[in-house]
Amino acid sequence: MTKVGVVFPGQGSQAVGMGKKLYEQFDLAREVFEEANEVLGFDLKKICFEGTMEELTKTDITQPAILTASVAAYRVMMEEAGIVPAYLAGHSLGEYSALTCTNAISFADAVRLVHLRGKFMQEAVPVGFGAMTAVYGVEVELIDQVCRQVSTAENLVVISNVNSTDQIVISGHAIAVEQASVKLKEQKAKLIPLKVSAPFHSPLMQPAADCMREELEKVIYNDLTYPVLSNVTALPYVSKESIIDNLTEQIVQPVQWLDSMKYLERHGVTTLIEMGPQTVLRNLMRKIAPSVEAYTYTDEKDAAIIREKRVAAAPAAEPDKLKFMIRCLAIAVCTKNNNWDNEAYSNGVIQPYRNVQRMVEELEQNNQEPTFDQFKAAYEMLQSVFETKQTPQEERDERFEQLFSETGTKELIKLLETQPAL
Repeated sequence: MTKVGVVFPGQGSQAVGMGKKLYEQFDLAREVFEEANEVLGFDLKKICFEGTMEELTKTDITQPAILTASVAAYRVMMEEAGIVPAYLAGHSLGEYSALTCTNAISFADAVRLVHLRGKFMQEAVPVGFGAMTAVYGVEVELIDQVCRQVSTAENLVVISNVNSTDQIVISGHAIAVEQASVKLKEQKAKLIPLKVSAPFHSPLMQPAADCMREELEKVIYNDLTYPVLSNVTALPYVSKESIIDNLTEQIVQPVQWLDSMKYLERHGVTTLIEMGPQTVLRNLMRKIAPSVEAYTYTDEKDAAIIREKRVAAAPAAEPDKLKFMIRCLAIAVCTKNNNWDNEAYSNGVIQPYRNVQRMVEELEQNNQEPTFDQFKAAYEMLQSVFETKQTPQEERDERFEQLFSETGTKELIKLLETQPAL
């Protein structure tokens, strides 16, 4: 059985034009970009599609831009391909994208938070005071040892990202980063200074972390629909209550990406799909775990493979109840939430969703066809989600009509709706 992990990139994956094709082709993507513009109060869409790379690389612009493009890609994929993820994970900033796509944070809150996150991180350290350098060709233990040797109370350098066995990033005061670089060159390491505006994921970011905690404490969080891995622990979130601590800590702690991807491999993930505008995380996974098939959804060739692998078209004359159930799950996740009553959300969205999700997993694992009762449970789950999320009636009708058409289930629904109540 295919077990899918979905990953979201962080800063550095930005590219002029990102999200433009999805925006032009899909209403869902347009809704995401328009909502981002409304929340931020400026035209993020125009910067993403037509701006300069210099403008797009400003930290307070980059972060909401990547999140918006990533969430748009995810919602389109869920709608188009019917993926049911086993895990989500995000690299640094991407953790916000993952938490948004698992419905723990509303998109409006997330885009506002990462805009502030970018500003706080930029303001934490004066420009030129800090630096980051990627290190290749030496083991992480040696890099850590060198960082400890050169660091002082006034000039600090630490490991900030463990991206793979062969790609480690160091961060800190510019002087200390340079001193560590000299020593690592002596050990035959290959070094690439990064063009960043601040020493991310180091103790120098503590002012940003303190400011970010204050903003995170203002937000309402929901239970996670899918498990999300924390950058700090490389383990799934225990509950929504750990979100504030994890997102605060990840600003000053190293990103444990290698361990996160190893976790996915150990727990049976066979396919990894990246939601970003480039192929950074896809390429890393191919090095970390070559046995895991890795794709980027915004790559047209990869997207075609994903659609072909996951959802085969069902004959119109033969209802596909399993595909119907899978599509119900996908639609439930990508439907915008307009209701922030946590108890109602748990009862009307999370619990029925997880019930149907378990059914689908068992059916796929045992290669079985759904019973009529299971088919009915999926239909009622989606109705409950629409009702709880306060989805406009016109959107509900449109989603159901498309769902029935794609799965050939309209007659089954008529039969279901004419059943006498017991």
